[in-house]
Amino acid sequence: MSEEKVRKPKKVFVDGPISPEKIATSIAHHQVKTNIGAHDIFLGQVRADEIEGKTVTAIDYSAYEEMAELEFHKIREAAFEKFDLTCMHIYHSRGIVPVGQICLFVFTSSAHRKEAMDACRFLVEEIKAKVPVFGKEMFEDGEHVWKENK
Repeated sequence: MSEEKVRKPKKVFVDGPISPEKIATSIAHHQVKTNIGAHDIFLGQVRADEIEGKTVTAIDYSAYEEMAELEFHKIREAAFEKFDLTCMHIYHSRGIVPVGQICLFVFTSSAHRKEAMDACRFLVEEIKAKVPVFGKEMFEDGEHVWKENK
């Protein structure tokens, strides 16, 4: 029986968009981990949806952070139990993210591609279903409406 590893909750929220530099740095830091054979990445990007004749220009993300961080932690732990992962990172934007920018970054690493890919999909679906993060769609005319989570 393997020793159970206790992981501390990680901070998930990033103010504003998740920068390409943050994503590149996360990837680069894994080059020294030679037991990794595969990574999978999900990048959620804000779309310029048209709703009732108006175009979304940004989304303003908010959350009850303590509750959201706890839920992110539970999802991380479930993924580590379910999949043979070497490493995992999750970042979600807080505040205003303009169209075309990244708002969710999920990065999984494992010895083999199937585990990394399956875990990444699992994480994204669990996050969308369970984490209390809310978005207000912002329009060019200044109106804001709560985003429907799809």
